[in-house]
Amino acid sequence: MRLAAYEIDGTRYMGVVGTEGVFTIGTLDGFYKDVPAGLEAASNPGGKPLALGVEELHLVPPVPDVARVICVGVNYRRHAEEASAKLPSVPNVFARWASTLVADGEKVPLPPGEPRLDWEGELAAIVGSRLYGASEEAAGAAILGYTCFNDLSTREHQMAASQWTLGKNADGSGPIGPVVVTPDEVGDPYNLQLTTRVNGETMQSASTGDMIFRAPKVLAYVSEVMSLRPGDVLATGTPDGVGFARKPPIFLGSGDRVEVEIEKIGILRNTIA
Repeated sequence: MRLAAYEIDGTRYMGVVGTEGVFTIGTLDGFYKDVPAGLEAASNPGGKPLALGVEELHLVPPVPDVARVICVGVNYRRHAEEASAKLPSVPNVFARWASTLVADGEKVPLPPGEPRLDWEGELAAIVGSRLYGASEEAAGAAILGYTCFNDLSTREHQMAASQWTLGKNADGSGPIGPVVVTPDEVGDPYNLQLTTRVNGETMQSASTGDMIFRAPKVLAYVSEVMSLRPGDVLATGTPDGVGFARKPPIFLGSGDRVEVEIEKIGILRNTIA
């Protein structure tokens, strides 16, 4: 099942993408208030399709405004190598504001006073049910689906201090989408090809199998101290090939187009404004 979120006349909806088009199943907030009912509606959509495909819709981030965005740093072995970082013994968790999320196709503003905007293509997992003190098995079963994520990072500000909050929360720096794909359709999420391109040139090309801590492990770890709710996002980290680690380093500028493509999910496309 492939789910997409979009806005019509100021109201955000969740829809299911089928062979005949996109069918609305309810409001976005209503979907996350009762995920089982939303999935049931998605399995038997009624009415006429709204559009032939998501490209025709005004997409929005497929999570509610109250979503927490949990990110994991240095979570690929080869990325740890290129960053000259030790392999972590526990997930290296940091947070994003939900207000930084933008949808597929939206322009990302180039922050003033930040010369080193960098890409980080990632697989993201969306939480579908409440987790608190959960086992890895329960955490895995609670995943609603997977989507593409770009953890755009302002390296000058990120690396100026030991805390990453500022470097990971620039306006519009969290592209996500274009669809959420349920686990039954994704299959093994740790055997997917992840590719990031800048202006058509491949910068990252890796398997999600290089991930150190898988999503259920991270979600269970986080749930030891805080509850997770339907609609919360887990960005699982980026593989090697980021801009700051290249020789010479490469960073994003106005007009650059970034694509994050993940096998079985789709392509997330955004342009730096």
